Amino acid sequence: MPELPEVETTLRGIAPHITGKTIVRTTVRQAKLRHPVPPDLDGTLNGETVLRCTRRAKYLLVHLPQGILLIHLGMSGSLRVYPDGSAPPPEKHDHFDIVTDDQTVLRLRDPRRFGAVLWFAGPAEQHPLLQHLGPEPLQDEFTAGYLKTAFSRRKSAVKTALMDNKIVVGVGNIYANEALFAAGILPTRRADRVSAEECRRLVAEIRSVLQRALKAGGSSLRDFVHSDGQSGYFQQQYHVYGREGEPCHHCGTPIARQIVGQRSSFYCPKCQR
Repeated sequence: MPELPEVETTLRGIAPHITGKTIVRTTVRQAKLRHPVPPDLDGTLNGETVLRCTRRAKYLLVHLPQGILLIHLGMSGSLRVYPDGSAPPPEKHDHFDIVTDDQTVLRLRDPRRFGAVLWFAGPAEQHPLLQHLGPEPLQDEFTAGYLKTAFSRRKSAVKTALMDNKIVVGVGNIYANEALFAAGILPTRRADRVSAEECRRLVAEIRSVLQRALKAGGSSLRDFVHSDGQSGYFQQQYHVYGREGEPCHHCGTPIARQIVGQRSSFYCPKCQR
């Protein structure tokens, strides 16, 4: 699944191509995504000018004068930009197009159809999917003190708590594994038993791993590609994720794997406690 760095990379790729442009046509080829695409979307968006594009958690937000278009990439989705009428004929999994006044095409490809394209005639923060989200991990609101307080109410595994969007958004499975390794914390440790000092380290490592992933253009797993079709390269820097049985880069101990919260968790039994 595309995680925060992949979604942020996508945002940075598409925003310059559609911001300030007017939508002249939308095409919905498959409305049955995770949330049904609104049937009257073409009439709603036509003539609207894109004011700006932003991200909240793993949602891409296209801001228009009358509301927002909310896009989620789901498990396997990607957005591609084709400028100046260069879009090729749509393929089987190309479910949605936006065409602007200079014939730029923004196209959603989603083989597994777990994504979403939704219209909301109101402020983004009032959308039901966005109302109860926690802070962004790269913003100032996400502090060690905040995390310690949030964890103090959780008896679940720290990795499960870290992936709860009500605590902090966008820290998905890959980056939770990597940040917990860097902070020296076992993913199975109870969240309410993580110390204040460990929360300080964890906040710092979450920011570090996400920033490094952004610099590398995200990870390329399964179907994710950038808006220009290129791949991300952060997977070449993984310390634990997907490395079961391989030696730890720090101590040589074989990396272990355990299911935590129905997700595979990778860790070093010696470096993490």
